[in-house]
Amino acid sequence: MSEHKTQGLSHERVETSNFLMIVLILIAVAFGGLVEIVPLFFQKSTTEPVEGVKPYTALQLAGRDVYIREGCYNCHSQMIRPFRAETLRYGHYSVAGESVYDHPFQWGSKRTGPDLARVGGRYSDEWHRVHLNNPRDVVPESIMPEYPWLLTNKVDETTIGAHMAALRKVGVPYSDEEIAKASEDVAGKTEIEAVIAYLQSLGRALK
Repeated sequence: MSEHKTQGLSHERVETSNFLMIVLILIAVAFGGLVEIVPLFFQKSTTEPVEGVKPYTALQLAGRDVYIREGCYNCHSQMIRPFRAETLRYGHYSVAGESVYDHPFQWGSKRTGPDLARVGGRYSDEWHRVHLNNPRDVVPESIMPEYPWLLTNKVDETTIGAHMAALRKVGVPYSDEEIAKASEDVAGKTEIEAVIAYLQSLGRALK
């Protein structure tokens, strides 16, 4: 009787104390998250690149920065889900090994425009140039905004080397030579050239 009464009081205390309930929920969620997430750091499929995946060149990395700056990821996912309708439309489903050099990766749940995970090589550079300048010139029903300033804005060559050096600290295998040449590689390039270089690099390793 005493034991049941003690257990009841303990259970009642948890149910009637908002603070205690919140603490216990946080502990449970944290433990569950650790159980699911920690093993991923030790799996080759999530920590090693798939064959053919290479770090972005200086120009591609600059293009990726512009892509993120302009909010393109808000409408264009780079994650093909492992469902038949997805793979028939976009190609092989996305795997973690394709994005090991992306910080942060551009997978997402929202997709207003087409998925871009396999866009590399699907269209010509000229098509992308026209599309970014005025999407309706090549896709009349498009609701995507225009980005004409990309044709004239120049890539900032003063920061790209530092960006690559920072990425090397988190595991991207850039060499000293690649970092040293980064500014030279992007000098004089327009932002639209950089974005196109980035888009054309997507999805080429895994078909």
